[in-house]
Order: sequence, then C-alpha cells, then structure tokens
Amino acid sequence: MIRSTLLVLALSLPSVFGQSPEWGQCGGIGWTGATTCVSGTVCTVSNAYYSQCLPGTATTTTVSTAPPTSTSTATTSTASSPASTGFVTTSGTRFTLNGARYTLIGENAYWLALGGYSTTDINKALSDIAASGATTVSRLISTRGFNEVTSANGIYFHLWSGRSATVNTGANGLGMLDTVIAAAKQHGLRLIVSLYSSRSDYGGMDVYAAQLLGSGQSHDVFYTNPTIIAAFKTYVQAVVTRYVNEPGILAWELVNEPRCSGSSTTASSSCTVSTITTWVSTMSAFIKSIDSNHLVGLGDEGFFNEPGNSDYMYQGSAGIDFVANLKVSTIDFGTFHVGNCWGETNTVPWGTQWITDHATAMTNANKPVILEEFGISNSSTRASTYTTWYQNVISTGLTGDLIWQAGSQLTNGPTANDGYAIYPGNPEYAAMQAHAAALKARG
Repeated sequence: MIRSTLLVLALSLPSVFGQSPEWGQCGGIGWTGATTCVSGTVCTVSNAYYSQCLPGTATTTTVSTAPPTSTSTATTSTASSPASTGFVTTSGTRFTLNGARYTLIGENAYWLALGGYSTTDINKALSDIAASGATTVSRLISTRGFNEVTSANGIYFHLWSGRSATVNTGANGLGMLDTVIAAAKQHGLRLIVSLYSSRSDYGGMDVYAAQLLGSGQSHDVFYTNPTIIAAFKTYVQAVVTRYVNEPGILAWELVNEPRCSGSSTTASSSCTVSTITTWVSTMSAFIKSIDSNHLVGLGDEGFFNEPGNSDYMYQGSAGIDFVANLKVSTIDFGTFHVGNCWGETNTVPWGTQWITDHATAMTNANKPVILEEFGISNSSTRASTYTTWYQNVISTGLTGDLIWQAGSQLTNGPTANDGYAIYPGNPEYAAMQAHAAALKARG
C-alpha cells in the first residue's frame, strides 16, 4: 500500500565497558558489550540472543553470552510482562489469549527494527504506541522480518552472494528483531511479523529471481519455480524456528502485499489467482509443520475475485482471491488494506463499503479478519475519515485494525514519515485512543 524510502541509520552499539543503561542490552549469543546493569535494573533474559536491563531491585547481574549447545535451538521468552505468556489463538472470528478474548488493535511500525534506533528510542516509540490503546504492532514487525541485500551494509536480515544466501543473526540482523520483541513485551504489545514482501522495498521477491535464475524474470516466478520455493523455505525455516517458542510474536505473515506483478517487474501471462492461492497453501502448511505455536496469515491487500467487475480491487486481475485464500486451512486469519482507496474518488464511502465487504467474508469463513493497513494523505480530513471507518469496524463486527502508521519523536527527530504517520498530539491519535477503548468494550 503506502511506502516511503527509508534511510537506514548506522546501528549504534553500547560500549564494551561499564554497565548497560536501563532498557539497554546486557547479554545474549554474540553480545560483546557490558553484561552488568546500572543500579535499579536487572539483566533479564528475553531469549538466547537477547537480554535487557529492566527496572528491578538487583544492582548487578551477569548473563552468559556463550552459545547454546545447538545453534538450532529455538528461543524461549522468560521476561515477565503482560504480553509474555501464552500464544494468541483463534475462536471463530475472534482472537483469544489464555482462554480470554484478545482485542487486536494497533499500529504499523515497519521502521522499528530497521532504523538503527537505540533501545531507549525503541522503548519511547513502543511507549507511544501502547499509550494509543494498542495491543498489537504489525509489519515488522510490524516491523518486517525481512531485508534482502547483496552487500553487507547497515541492518540486514538476508545476505546474497551469487546463488547463496546467509541469514544474519548478528546484532545488525535478527539481533535487532530480538531487541524489538523484548521491548514490545515490556510494553504489553505483541508483534505480527511479515516474513517477506512482494514489493521491492528492502529487497523483495525479485531478488530471489535475479540471484537464482538471472535477470529479466517475471515477478510471479517466485510463486512457481521449485528452486526459488526451496530457497525461500530455507530462509523461512531459519527465522521461524529461531522464534518458535516466543509468545511475543502473535503471528507470521507469508508476504507483504502479494500480487502477480511487482513494483518494477511484470506478471507472466500464466499468473492467475490460483497461482498465488496454491503458493499460499504450500507455504502456510510448511510454516505450520515447523511451528505449531503461532498463527499464520497471508498479509495481502484483500482484493476480491469477481471477474467482470469494473472495479480493479474486485476483479481478481492482481492475482488475489481474498475469499479463496481465507479458506486455506493453514491460514488462520485474513488481512486487507486501504491506501487512499487506490485512487477512488469517493474515499470515505468506498472505504466504508470495502470494510463491510470484508466483514461479510469474515463471517462466511468464520475466521478473524483485520484491516491491517489503512491511511489517507489528506491531513485536513484524515481524523474524520478514520473516525467513520472506525465506527464501521465496530458496527460490522470486524475483528480489529492496525493503522498506517505509527509515529514518534525520538532523540534525533521524528520517525519515518511518508505523509501518513500519526504522532502523539495529532487529532488522529486521539481518535485512535477513543476507538481502542470502544473496540475493547465491544468484547
């Protein structure tokens, strides 16, 4: 939907001397910095790769940085917080947690793990998100769980060298995701992690095609080529098994906004809605085979497949059939987006009907469906538009929603803003708070 170019900042690491500050890292596999915390904080293990100085009574705690006996051992959270126990599941069209209803409401913040922010700034951003009434952050995670590169610079998760690729588990790789997960749990937030993207932002599907098959490939070869599918499974397995026992992750999403065509590549003549639905079945079943704890969603924009419909979002020409994908047994919930209503002239009523139609599909499938990204660029009407859409979410019974996107004022200025960011103090932020309260009250 909505994207901007992100300037990836250099990762700032604590000094190897002295003590780590409050919220700072103090241990984990590969950590070479301080392993003791300042007075008033406790070095708390979040997982094998990340320990953090959290408020507490101990003055000094040392945590081992030695690797586990097996590098394939999955991480397990031990930090104490409202969001650190139990895995979110589904019951009909609702999410549940430990036998009670889990209200999914929140914001997208893809920049959390990719912006090179200090733990202090990450905690400030998550504090702002939690204060809006949010329970969930999306597109990561939301930060995103992907960042394809062919040169080891800045923060990246997957490095390609010719036909070979390596998952970066270091401090400037999945270590950053560890940091965000641990911090989110301390603020009572859970994360939806998108494993990949159809778009070219941070790499995207076309990197696989270019590295493994050569340039000039159609975008949809990603969904059908056995070599690419096998390579993607290898990457997915590395990420998913690392966090298989991590309750701070609410769900995995297969890919951000899949389509037959890409940002700069075209679709082949053979790509149809069945092409992507078949891939969805294959990949979601694969994740379920290696991770029985977490929910799995697709991460699509929610296009319907009604051939002959004059509206692009309803005619299936993008290769997405929302109803068919939601029926896949190993897909636990559905997603849809609203981005300036894709040029629709009647933004508010079109978006309202779009929400209603997906709520109907939700009821028919008896699975949760969330409005995962929504935003309009007109700041003068944004608060009133969001309020109208929020009211429709409540009235239709839609499971929940995640606004695009969260904004915070951090140490060196505001977070990434593509014209849609909502900062504390904005009128839309107050609307978010009121809606979060109403959605939780709806039950």
